[in-house]
Amino acid sequence: MVRQARAEQTRAAILRAAADVFDQFGYQTTSLGDIIAKAAVTKGALYFHFGSKAELAQAVVDMQHVAWMRVAERAAAPGTRALDTMIKLSHALAGQMIKDPVIRGGIRLTLERGALEQDGRTPYLDWIGMTGEFLDRAVEERDISPAIDTAETAHFIVGSFTGLQVLAQVLNERPRLNDKVAQMWRLVLPGLVPASRLRELLELADESRSEFISQSA
Repeated sequence: MVRQARAEQTRAAILRAAADVFDQFGYQTTSLGDIIAKAAVTKGALYFHFGSKAELAQAVVDMQHVAWMRVAERAAAPGTRALDTMIKLSHALAGQMIKDPVIRGGIRLTLERGALEQDGRTPYLDWIGMTGEFLDRAVEERDISPAIDTAETAHFIVGSFTGLQVLAQVLNERPRLNDKVAQMWRLVLPGLVPASRLRELLELADESRSEFISQSA
């Protein structure tokens, strides 16, 4: 039992170290030696758990996906309106990207693999699909006009968020990502929602920004 617990701790340490190094340097530039040094483990320990860099990268992506689903579950409280959930979820993910290397490393790997591999596009297609479902619900809740093309809007929102995340990384502005997400909603919401809901949703975007900034501090 002690040996198993130690092995699980070693595996977790390798995954977190790999996520951090992949986030900093990307998949192609990162070597297994870099990860071994970061995790402070032996080469044998790494190969005991992972047979290759590709296998390790996939494990990081899988762990990031599990963490992302937990964030989504917390944001989607029962009885919450769809647009409210979308706003909270976007800030929750931004907050996680600031403080959690697993989220950052997994997303960078997904972005890089999405440009190279068919399967790498799947998480983003899933995200677009989920956003479209939220928007369809928002139409049913009369928070969005039925005239809005929810599929196109979902594609635009996911693309906007992804672009903000990439730009924050390139410009070394990741600590301000929640500010940028709130700005995105200030620009997007007036074109989506009726005037009767606009002020409330804009206030929610700012409140969520403040909440997740404080959590990330």
